Amino acid sequence: MKFTVTHNCTKTHARTGIFHTAHGAVNTPVFMPVGTLGTVKSVIPEELNDCGAQIILGNTYHLYLRPGCEVIRSFGGLHGFMHWDKPILTDSGGFQVFSLAGLTRITEEGATFQSHIDGSRHVLTPENSIQVQLTLNSDIIMCLDQCIAYPSELRQARDALELTSRWGRRCKQYFQRHAKGANALFGIVQGGMFRELRTASAESMVDIGFDGFAIGGLSVGEPKDVMLEMADHTLPLLPDTHPKYIMGVGTPDDLVELVARGADMFDCVLPTRNARNGQLFTRSGVVNISNARYREDGQPPDPGCGCYTCRNYSNAYLRHLFMARELLAYRLNTIHNLHYFINLMVSIRTAVTEERFDAFRRDYYRQRQN
Repeated sequence: MKFTVTHNCTKTHARTGIFHTAHGAVNTPVFMPVGTLGTVKSVIPEELNDCGAQIILGNTYHLYLRPGCEVIRSFGGLHGFMHWDKPILTDSGGFQVFSLAGLTRITEEGATFQSHIDGSRHVLTPENSIQVQLTLNSDIIMCLDQCIAYPSELRQARDALELTSRWGRRCKQYFQRHAKGANALFGIVQGGMFRELRTASAESMVDIGFDGFAIGGLSVGEPKDVMLEMADHTLPLLPDTHPKYIMGVGTPDDLVELVARGADMFDCVLPTRNARNGQLFTRSGVVNISNARYREDGQPPDPGCGCYTCRNYSNAYLRHLFMARELLAYRLNTIHNLHYFINLMVSIRTAVTEERFDAFRRDYYRQRQN
């Protein structure tokens, strides 16, 4: 994977770039909609295209358990299976083993876990995590890492990052032996909320050498200022010649602040999950569509938004659908939220390129206060 930085902001660490994959180029900074099970919930690929999505995320743990690798292999990979012809990044499954699976046991070999679907027992190793992702034919493959809860003790965080480093070496060795296409491999920095451990983990990942680097273990319940402190500390430790990906983050405010600190890639379930809960993101803040104030409101959620939902539907109609639990509510809300997140990144890229990101950042917060 070739990555090129195209512009650097002179007042912050924000930058724009482009990386090329077998399924197309991606302009950064970029937000990746989460399609864990081979679908971004409630929308079809054509609607993702209309929202401007460049790349989406899938998940090893879920797709390995259901429908299984053999099914997806018969379609030539995840792209053919789900009718998506643009790039895909797949998570290794490490976070899902940590957060979903029952009776998990972590050893040097890998993670032995119980499926959250049927209770069956499985082992996820660095090697078979990469094997599954190669079967999915992901454009960007993530190394298996050990995730830990917040807060964690220093020793627990150190043990997890050291295991993550050893697993990272095994992932790369397996990848080098078996990858035959244009797949890229990213390493993951861990270390909890300890600056010295983040430094050690970043140095280890850079020493192993990957096509890109991710920062894991953020947005796991820590205070916002701690999350930003860890990002502030860790991002400069990663090579500027490679994409820098902060996993599982975040709110629109997070995206603006982390771009300012030098991050290039993001993913989060927030726009799709909150859409299903009746929350719509707009330039002036969050709209809770269930509020009675919208019962007869003929305006769209965001009058300046160009998404399909805002072009065609009123708050009154969206509230009616949501209160009636009509399935269309989730679809229309999701289209709007994805459009908002993706086009926030378009605006950020334009602002960085035009040397006005600092002013954009101030205007962004000013609009939310009005």
